[in-house]
Amino acid sequence: MSAVLSFAELRQRARRLGPKRVGVVMADDPVALGAAADALRLGLALPVLIGDEGNIRSAAAGQDELLEKAEIVAVKDATEAGVAMAKAGRVDILLKGHLRTDELLHAVLDKTAGLRTGRLLSDVLIYEDTLSGGTRLVAITDGGLNIAPNLEQKKQIVLNAIEVLRCLGFERPKIAVMSATEAISEAMPSTLDAAALAEMGGKGEFGDADVFGPFALDNALLKSAAEAKGIRNPVAGQADCMVVPSIEAGNLLGKAVKYLGGSQCAHVVVGAKVPILIPSRVESADDKVNAIALGVVYGNR
Repeated sequence: MSAVLSFAELRQRARRLGPKRVGVVMADDPVALGAAADALRLGLALPVLIGDEGNIRSAAAGQDELLEKAEIVAVKDATEAGVAMAKAGRVDILLKGHLRTDELLHAVLDKTAGLRTGRLLSDVLIYEDTLSGGTRLVAITDGGLNIAPNLEQKKQIVLNAIEVLRCLGFERPKIAVMSATEAISEAMPSTLDAAALAEMGGKGEFGDADVFGPFALDNALLKSAAEAKGIRNPVAGQADCMVVPSIEAGNLLGKAVKYLGGSQCAHVVVGAKVPILIPSRVESADDKVNAIALGVVYGNR
């Protein structure tokens, strides 16, 4: 399977694997409904709209095809119902609707009724990178869930990212563990974690993947910068994924590639029994459809 290099290719692959049942939790949200309607038209999703039926129909006014073809599940507690449906296999993907991310994840992580697998949950964002002169997808993790991950948590974040990239056709993902510098320094703990993860990678703890660090942003993505610093490693200058040291770094980097770099984006929360999509209200319609496509491809692993 060849690697997916663009969002157009991602949507094409998702069409071949879909449509999947996407449960929209508290679906009385015009933004989520618009994404569900677009994904339905593209053959990516079979929307399952969960929540107050009157509010859903009101929010979906004018979306005739969506209201005709979607399943509406009328319940008082949409979060509990959505998680239960995912647990029972009645939906394949969960998409956040008119509720806060923490409210959905609280239900997902419930020890009895939730969707735990024993793995750490982390958010993997992908964007279209053009620094090499062509277009390719590059991942960033974790800018959405884990605030200040320790070394063991970073190891799990790396494993989650590798799983996503393999679903996208990357046979041997190149994982760059990020910091502000490529020099290892006790004064900068993120460089020590990066070196430890690189050592794990060298021992084969991540399987068929190259994991190395620490990297600064330029020498993770630009061969010329890596060469100028004398960094010789398969990851140097051609990272498929950047593992950031903290949620602040990931959030800033993810928003920079979108708002300063002009790239579309998509992201998926992995580590639960089903892919979970938590788009913000300011993300574009294209971003939300890309996220559904990513959820479809990842969910087919």
